[in-house]
Amino acid sequence: MSSSSDLVRKLESALGVSFGESVTDTAVLIATTSIALIIGVLVLLWRRSSDRSREFKQLAVPKAVVVKEEEDEFEVASGKTRVSIFYGTQTGTAEGFAKALAEEIKARYEKAAVKVIDLDDYAAEDDKYGEKLKKETMVFFMLATYGDGEPTDNAARFYKWFTEGTDRGVWLEQLRYGVFGLGNRQYEHFNKIAKVVDDLLVEQGAKRLVTVGLGDDDQCIEDDFSAWKEALWPELDQLLQDDTNTVSTPYTAVIPEYRVVIHDPSVTSFEDQNSNMANGNTSYDIHHPCRVNVAAQKELHKPESDRSCIHLEFDIHGTGITYETGDHVGVYADNCDDTVEEAAKLLGQPLDLLFSIHTDNDDGTSLGSSLPPPFPGPCTLKTALARYADLLNPPKKAALNALAAHAVEPSEAERLKFLSSPQGKDEYSKWVVGSQRSIVEVMAEFPSAKPPLGVFFAAVAPRLQPRYYSISSSPRFAPNRVHVTSALVYGPTPTGRIHKGVCSFWMKNAVPLEKSQNCSQAPIFIRQSNFRLPPHHSVPIVMVGPGTGLAPFRGFLQERLALKEEGAQLGPAVLFFGCRNRQMDFIYEDELNNFVEQGALSELIVAFSREGPSKEYVQHKMMEKAAYMWNLISQGGYFYVCGDAKGMARDVHRTLHTIVQQEDKVDSTKAEAIVKKLQMDGRYLRDVW
Repeated sequence: MSSSSDLVRKLESALGVSFGESVTDTAVLIATTSIALIIGVLVLLWRRSSDRSREFKQLAVPKAVVVKEEEDEFEVASGKTRVSIFYGTQTGTAEGFAKALAEEIKARYEKAAVKVIDLDDYAAEDDKYGEKLKKETMVFFMLATYGDGEPTDNAARFYKWFTEGTDRGVWLEQLRYGVFGLGNRQYEHFNKIAKVVDDLLVEQGAKRLVTVGLGDDDQCIEDDFSAWKEALWPELDQLLQDDTNTVSTPYTAVIPEYRVVIHDPSVTSFEDQNSNMANGNTSYDIHHPCRVNVAAQKELHKPESDRSCIHLEFDIHGTGITYETGDHVGVYADNCDDTVEEAAKLLGQPLDLLFSIHTDNDDGTSLGSSLPPPFPGPCTLKTALARYADLLNPPKKAALNALAAHAVEPSEAERLKFLSSPQGKDEYSKWVVGSQRSIVEVMAEFPSAKPPLGVFFAAVAPRLQPRYYSISSSPRFAPNRVHVTSALVYGPTPTGRIHKGVCSFWMKNAVPLEKSQNCSQAPIFIRQSNFRLPPHHSVPIVMVGPGTGLAPFRGFLQERLALKEEGAQLGPAVLFFGCRNRQMDFIYEDELNNFVEQGALSELIVAFSREGPSKEYVQHKMMEKAAYMWNLISQGGYFYVCGDAKGMARDVHRTLHTIVQQEDKVDSTKAEAIVKKLQMDGRYLRDVW
């Protein structure tokens, strides 16, 4: 009975009641059983509540991506032909083309077993590329050329392996292939990556199915892709059709659409899943940026200037983010409120609508491989339009086709279909591309076209891409800050619309932490660059960077000053800078003069294009200093250029060619060979856009 008494006393204490002195064992049993039942019910209710919470979180957070060591071998059934489609993409266009090609090959040819593969995922180790490529029989490459004739980030490892292995001989005789390139004719190295890969494949024994496609984003790259495919089909008909007399079924691309779930905000809570908050341990990249504060922001132009250039500093303290002098920072900026509100109005949806998008059906089956991964949700329409939708670029033809499918007014549907057709190529080039009409502008011209949200985010508005900036600081000088120097993009388009550059306009209006605790934030990540100072500090350097092209050289000079203060012996450093007028846009003037005084910069040479009777640019100053400049480079010096690729960088390249001819007294062919060797040796480096 003593144990029963002890239990009674504990129950009295726990429940805050008294059972009196006379309590039977039966009563104790009843009481304990009742309490156990109550506890059991409470636990059950708690677990169900917890389960509901977990169910919601699965909606809010995108499905985890399992990173495999390398792309799995995919099995091909008997009688089927394996077709691998690789892509190298920076903005998603090449990936989209790869998926579109896969869908069409699958629809046309039952014999084809098709797989779309990110080049970075194809092999975990470089030495596995050859082993895997040897097993392929039919491949297609969708390859974008980025920056100064460089491969995209996800194709860089494969491209380096493929182009540096010059001693392989003929080893790909079993391989049939096609290459489509994505580039822009305004740039010097138009579709370089696609051309190089195509040439090397032939050299190494592969059989070309179709002439390399040279897509030009300056016009209509979709038409270039369509023309390339039309040349491909007759070849594939011979290889993938059992009966070569069979006529292929006409293919109509399905308009992609996410499944949309509308949520009740009164019962659904949601969090900002746009980016990782700093935790000091995460590795950040384009897919996993880190949201950081804007620490400082100021205007660099003087009040007399009619333009704007912003100096902005991101606070990376405690994030685990590190960078090297010369690296780039990728910045995800939001669309401005006016653009977001206009887009929501055109869609006929409220800004506070809470929804999520999904790539599978209710039963879990896939909606198709062509859909991009969904953005995090649930989120409001305002958040989705601000952070994830590219609303200001001209729409692609596929977007016009999607709008046409949802235009209620017949005349609007016909007009949109025409603009998206091969017959409407010239009109599309003039009315959409030439006039720089944005997606929002086009939708305003066709008000009856109100696509569902699932179609709009999958087929009309591409995903908003990060903007890249050359970092204008050195971690030796600012280890906890990333500095950016950004010229404001703001001005009228041919239609009269005022175009506001998404990121530069955001930076112009950013509120820094030094002015408010409620400061602006942005998701950012670092992209490594090969734009580096020489490994030996005594090597001479010549830098050419007009306007915001000064950005990485400001970092270089901060680095050199820090090295000098540590006792390093520095070689000569010359900077050619250019701007319009000393009284308006001579950015960082005091800093540059201080670098000269402190010995980090040997000579500052400035070209003012609006001060004298004639326009003077950096290339004119280079010619004036030709002998001195070439003497430094001839001593093993490095030559750097940063800025506009279409104009300035081309002019500077021609000027360097002229200086080599003049100073070395050689003909044009020999001069070009000398310049080429500088590039091959890594002593002529360009950071251009």
